[in-house]
Amino acid sequence: MAANDRAGAPGKYGGSAGSDGLMRASLSAVAPGTSMRDGLERVLRGNTGGLIVLGFDKTVEAMCTGGFVLDVEFTATRLRELCKLDGGIVISSDLSKILRAGVQFVPDATIPTEETGTRHRTADRVSKQVGFPVVSVSQSMRLIALYVEGQRRVLEDSAAILSRANQALATLERYKLRLDEVAGTLSALEIEDLVTVRDVSAVAQRLEMVRRIATEIAEYVVELGTDGRLLALQLDELIAGVEPERELVVRDYVPEPTAKRSRTVDEALSELDALSHAELLELPTVARALGYTGSPEALDSAVSPRGFRLLAKVPRLPGAIIDRLVEHFGGLQKLLAASVDDLQTVDGVGEARARSVREGLSRLAESSILERYV
Repeated sequence: MAANDRAGAPGKYGGSAGSDGLMRASLSAVAPGTSMRDGLERVLRGNTGGLIVLGFDKTVEAMCTGGFVLDVEFTATRLRELCKLDGGIVISSDLSKILRAGVQFVPDATIPTEETGTRHRTADRVSKQVGFPVVSVSQSMRLIALYVEGQRRVLEDSAAILSRANQALATLERYKLRLDEVAGTLSALEIEDLVTVRDVSAVAQRLEMVRRIATEIAEYVVELGTDGRLLALQLDELIAGVEPERELVVRDYVPEPTAKRSRTVDEALSELDALSHAELLELPTVARALGYTGSPEALDSAVSPRGFRLLAKVPRLPGAIIDRLVEHFGGLQKLLAASVDDLQTVDGVGEARARSVREGLSRLAESSILERYV
């Protein structure tokens, strides 16, 4: 990995800026099913320990003393054999070559670290100084630790990760079911023009909860590597449409800017993302993130949707046309009352598309009301 790879350019560890992105990509590189993980497991079973830097540049080269200069293809068995030497190993950025073996790493001793063991302390300092992931295999503690720019992650057995992932998946299924219920209720209330800030906040709250649980499960999928394929399929099915729905709800209900307050869609989404787990449980706090005052009286105040969310449910309706329809009519109730001729006055909406929109909204209105009252 070249220096610009660490700054977010595409590379073995993927173009994600920041240590979180690098940690996820590094976990993927050492996940079960990879040659690297196979080699690390062999080292662990061999009771020899190891210190491996996953990347090479001039900074790493200057930090190495002693050992051997190599340029051989990486294999799990070679990694195992070279870890028998009393020293560290350097692997190329794309994990295809073993470049150094038996070396001693001499990082800056002033770099702070909470690690106490010699190998782990060196791994932590090296990762902070060079910016590359560093793997430490502990002979005495029988564990594999990954260090990435100040973060430490112990690589666990797949069975332990799968157990936690399945618990999280069961939780996600329950939350998704509840989300579908409150979203359906919101649709019916939108048709009847009876929506309050409380209703919107409840849907935004559930969407954010589902998204966060899904993010946690996605981390497990990365750690599991090839063992997480079925988990990934279940996750994709459960959260299909959640992210677009989250944005559509905010676009529908973010308050119009005033002299006292203004909140863009992106700002509201960022505010929701920044809420702590405890704050997310409080509807007034969620309402404030959306741009409302959050007082008990404000939660019961009426609001009207712009129509983005329901229009997005009309089949084969492009986003640009949805934007024009909302801009032209200004709200869902006017859209619901619009005739085919009225819809055709919007740029890009011909007779066929106008009929499709009219029929689509009518069907959505009927089904939403039926689901609520039947």
